[in-house]
Amino acid sequence: MQTARTMRSAYMEWVKTNTKVAYSLAISGIKNYPLSGLPVDFQSLTLSGPGAYGYRPLVEAIAQKCGVHEDCVVTAQGTSMANYLAMAALIEPGDEVLMEHPSYPLLWEAAEYLGAQIRFFERDAAANFAIDPENLKKLITPRTRLIVLTNLHNPSCALIDETTLRAVGELAKSAGARVLVDEVYLDLLWESAPATALLLGPEFLVTSSLTKVYGLSGLRCGWVLAEAQLAQKMYRLNDLFGVNNPYVTDQISCAALAHLKQIAQWSRALLDKNRALANEFLAATPELDCEPLKAGTVLFPRLPFPVEGFCTFLRERYDTVVTPGHFFGAPERVRIGIGGETALLAEGLARVHDALNEMPEQMANLS
Repeated sequence: MQTARTMRSAYMEWVKTNTKVAYSLAISGIKNYPLSGLPVDFQSLTLSGPGAYGYRPLVEAIAQKCGVHEDCVVTAQGTSMANYLAMAALIEPGDEVLMEHPSYPLLWEAAEYLGAQIRFFERDAAANFAIDPENLKKLITPRTRLIVLTNLHNPSCALIDETTLRAVGELAKSAGARVLVDEVYLDLLWESAPATALLLGPEFLVTSSLTKVYGLSGLRCGWVLAEAQLAQKMYRLNDLFGVNNPYVTDQISCAALAHLKQIAQWSRALLDKNRALANEFLAATPELDCEPLKAGTVLFPRLPFPVEGFCTFLRERYDTVVTPGHFFGAPERVRIGIGGETALLAEGLARVHDALNEMPEQMANLS
């Protein structure tokens, strides 16, 4: 008997309705880049123009950025829509999808909505959320059609090295499956960032956008990188969903891509300051189980007491929110975003620290 599909995202609903506080540490990307910082002649923009199956200047700019052929680029409205398009082009109801755990909820929620049977494989926290291909091998069956990864990992910001990616790709090929790699955070490694996983072989497809690293979420400039035939299939499929991206934002996105080096410098300077604050916070809060942050925009510490109670206390007493880890399948953890204004981050972390110190007393009072 087929069960009814879940037609919502509990995570996104929480984000949209529960993060309006004085100090929100729930954002997972960089604060918004100022529109005035983009070199755009706004008088020259037009509301509509030729853009069927990809606005050509934008497709060319993404292809150049990623080092791939233009025929491999599918433009989409943000990484979330890119992920949905990629999965919708590959998954039939009843297909098996292997999903990393902990996992970004929109990935498994979208796959589940498409009728996939989700099987999770562990990214071991004790090994800095690394993937063991041998463990993954035990889960693959003839029904496996897709393996889904994030690189950098959301929610821990751990990097998957090329050797591991190649091993996962070989496992996928052996089952006639594909590997979807969400690379929306990969540019946070700056000049050390590896090349896109698409270049490892046709079994890979990749999604990304200008949202998380560059503070340009309002442009909704996302993309899928895939072999040309699959890319064409996604464009035709998108005729049922988004049809075309907004023409104005496609034009502005081209200007942003041309200006990306300067935007990256702004983003990196902000994160360098904020990461230092975050690591000072971790050093001053030894009760949290979390390695110092080397790269990325989030912390994913394990708490020594019930997370839901802590999050409620933090919100009600300190007007501060962090993201409960149960959304990612890790109810003992929270995700703390560090990509906001530096002064707000400093105060927010101070409030988290104070709440952690008060929490044992609160638990004693409740017992």
